[in-house]
Amino acid sequence: MSMDLIINLNKPKGITSQEATTRLKKIFRAKKAGHTGTLDPSAAGVLL
Repeated sequence: MSMDLIINLNKPKGITSQEATTRLKKIFRAKKAGHTGTLDPSAAGVLL
């Protein structure tokens, strides 16, 4: 089954944008995942 989603994620300080994406990928058991833009590891903020 194919599922297209946009997730609004509030990334905490201390992890990279890629780490946050990888964690969500595991939670949703997704084959593919990506994010728009990149936040510094020391920054907290919203990823789409």
